[in-house]
Amino acid sequence: IEAFGYVTELGGRPIEAHPGTLAEQRALRDASEIYSLNPAQDEDFKEFIDATGKAGDTLGGIVEVRVEGLPFGLGTHAQWNRKLDGLIARAVMAVQAIKGVEIGLGFEAARRKGSEVHDPIHYTESQHDSPNLGFTRPTNNAGGLEAGMTNGQPLVVRAAMKPISTLRKPLASINLESKQPEEAEYERSDVCALSAASVIIENVVAFEVAAALIDKFGGDSLIEMKARWQLFQDMAAQR
Repeated sequence: IEAFGYVTELGGRPIEAHPGTLAEQRALRDASEIYSLNPAQDEDFKEFIDATGKAGDTLGGIVEVRVEGLPFGLGTHAQWNRKLDGLIARAVMAVQAIKGVEIGLGFEAARRKGSEVHDPIHYTESQHDSPNLGFTRPTNNAGGLEAGMTNGQPLVVRAAMKPISTLRKPLASINLESKQPEEAEYERSDVCALSAASVIIENVVAFEVAAALIDKFGGDSLIEMKARWQLFQDMAAQR
């Protein structure tokens, strides 16, 4: 199981991602100074960040986290406060400066017809021994989660980070003693903390996934946990 976070949009500017395997995309991310999947665009975005800083402003953006290799059935459809999508959304929203969370298509799903949203199910016998038991989807609009449970597809989570609130260009405010208008005091400010946020969100999502694995398979050690996972796979494969 691998979790992988990266920047997909900075200051309202989407970053084109190169297709490839997770290992290839991780190499691209690690080669990027802004932690995107397109290192060739780094200089343009660094100039954008520098110009924004000189203007006394700040930038936010969007990060995406993918988790691959998950078994199906993590989470639950039966208990509202144990649904994995709810647990992930709560954990990600609890990170400072995060103002929105999407799983799969997210808000885009509200703009489409049902036939354009829901993922068909295919069966590939040659993949019967994989974690998804050969049940695959040609699309992953659900983002790997359906009815609060993993479905064997990659988990895809996006988080929206607001611009840093401490500005070099002060905002209008009010003096709490005099109740008179004053400019906000400037203390310090980075221009953009989005790259760091991608690392944090990656780990927050990974923590919730790990908790779901423990909840599903239990055990006092990884050896015991893996044995229970294999038993689960063997039992499911016989159905």
